[in-house]
Amino acid sequence: MTPEDRAFLTGLFEAAVRAADPEAALRASLPEPPKGRTVVVGAGKGAAQLAAAFERLWPGPLAGVVVTRYGYGCATERIRVMEAAHPVPDAAGLAASAALLGAVGGLGPDDLVVALICGGGSALLPCPPGPLTLEDEAELNRALLASGAPISVMNAIRKHVSGIKGGRLAAAAAPARVVSLVVSDVPGDDPAQVASGPTVPDRVTLADARALVRDWSIALPPAVAAWLEGEEGAAPEPGDPRFARNVVTVIASARLSLDAAAAAARRAGVAAAILSDAIEGEARDIGRMHAAIAREVAARGRPFAPPVVMLSGGETTVTVRRAGGRGGRNSEFLLALALAAEGVPFAALAADTDGIDGSEDNAGAFADGGSMARLRALGGDPSACLARNDAWTAFARLGDLFVPGPTGTNVNDFRAVLIC
Repeated sequence: MTPEDRAFLTGLFEAAVRAADPEAALRASLPEPPKGRTVVVGAGKGAAQLAAAFERLWPGPLAGVVVTRYGYGCATERIRVMEAAHPVPDAAGLAASAALLGAVGGLGPDDLVVALICGGGSALLPCPPGPLTLEDEAELNRALLASGAPISVMNAIRKHVSGIKGGRLAAAAAPARVVSLVVSDVPGDDPAQVASGPTVPDRVTLADARALVRDWSIALPPAVAAWLEGEEGAAPEPGDPRFARNVVTVIASARLSLDAAAAAARRAGVAAAILSDAIEGEARDIGRMHAAIAREVAARGRPFAPPVVMLSGGETTVTVRRAGGRGGRNSEFLLALALAAEGVPFAALAADTDGIDGSEDNAGAFADGGSMARLRALGGDPSACLARNDAWTAFARLGDLFVPGPTGTNVNDFRAVLIC
């Protein structure tokens, strides 16, 4: 890959992230100050940056607490920032859930709760209900992550195994008014799905959640399976009167970020085609689909004439086939793409807009039509890496990991494939 191609793709990623800038996103959606108190709560990988931006913009007194991933915090003056584990919850997340519930307790009808919600909040807000333990919730997360189920399915199940998700945090704040300002990282931008909707109730019922477990053959921990078979786990429904005065606004999303990246490409003189901002499915299958389109563009000039950059977003999944592999959905997508489009004149970047892909420190990686040949020359076996979900190792050996660090926002996957 040429330095020019790498710089071009990096610039598109940066344009996408800028479009989800916390302060710009919040400014247009601030609620009116209340007669009473203003309490801010929040969760997600960009929650600290949202909190800091909210402090700068808010005209009156406020207090509150948000939780973000370890290493994703930032300086704030009035809102407490807590950090916890992601993607598998830990005791710090348990303490954060208690702090958020405590912050909204005892409020009155003249008080305002502002909920700053973004992707990653599901794991950062463990709150096991009834007899369940933190380890039960951690085992549930591991089972969901290994299942290959889309994020909508995972969150539908999570919110029925929680004391804070599925609108329960907003219910705990009643009779205060709750204004939820949501940075969407889910396909379709349904705010009830972001962070499993702690302040946004969902129409997915307990019976629906049980059906999803069966349909996706998810191996739930025994204690969690037993809980779901009871009736205590049902999340509150949207028609619950405790939510009557609440307002929900999606302030940033993959759609807006892809639009910004496309505009940046056109300013650079390259045509841009947005395939979709809501792509779901196995990361390797989506990689092969992108490779097939890239081959068609390069060979026949359809459905787009080169040079063109294909952009897409959404959230793919990875079914873990062998233990011990390293990487995330974006690096696995890219490895499958590079294998299927070997020899095609393309250059690509796939990365998570929050700056972290899976559990490593990279957001994703770069690849081109010659990446797999270079990997073999270095002694690597790209097909074996893909078979064991070990894309990180492949791109680390190539020196093609993309490591921008935490971005302060999260609008899900960003994929850019330049066909020359």
